[in-house]
Amino acid sequence: MSLAVLDGGTFYHHAAIQGARYRDLFDRTIYMPELTPAQLADVRVLIVPDRIHPDLLRASRQILIDFAQSSGTLVVFGENQAETWLPGVSWTPRPTNFWWWLDKNAKPPHRLVAPDHELFRAISFADTIWHFHGMLKPPPLAQTLIDVPPDPANRDSGGALLYDDRVTTAGRLIVSTLDPFYHHGSNFMPATTKFLDGFLPWAKAMSRSPDA
Repeated sequence: MSLAVLDGGTFYHHAAIQGARYRDLFDRTIYMPELTPAQLADVRVLIVPDRIHPDLLRASRQILIDFAQSSGTLVVFGENQAETWLPGVSWTPRPTNFWWWLDKNAKPPHRLVAPDHELFRAISFADTIWHFHGMLKPPPLAQTLIDVPPDPANRDSGGALLYDDRVTTAGRLIVSTLDPFYHHGSNFMPATTKFLDGFLPWAKAMSRSPDA
């Protein structure tokens, strides 16, 4: 069993995936345009980093869905238009405040709603807080881990920033609007590096666990 990651071919994907900090955590790196079912035959956990070109993901939609249907764990980060190719995903936009973290008095809207989830033994809630790109509506019976409340000014009902879905497919979908690979690979937003420092070893351990 193994942990694989898709490489979208950009500088930030290369820096995050091939850089010395994390490269030894991945058992297989797959260049996204060259993805085939055979490359996933022994993969237990597949990570789709943020900001891979959505046309490529849509073109490989069935491969990714088949992977999740075969009891694999598919991790999908933000800015991938997942609502256009991943089952059960619904997305609502909200304006992004890119600079709130420079204001010492700012309080981001993120809320931790599942503190007992296994992920939060690997990362802290603080490591998930930077700006976000819209919100997700989890499928019925999926578990929301982090959400944002409704915002009357934007006329939206709020939604999830991160959820764990064990009902839509025979496997598991971990879906988020967060974009840690982009920011770590761009050397911009320290919280994203702290997030990956915890998340990637957790994903590696999950790929080895018979209970994942």
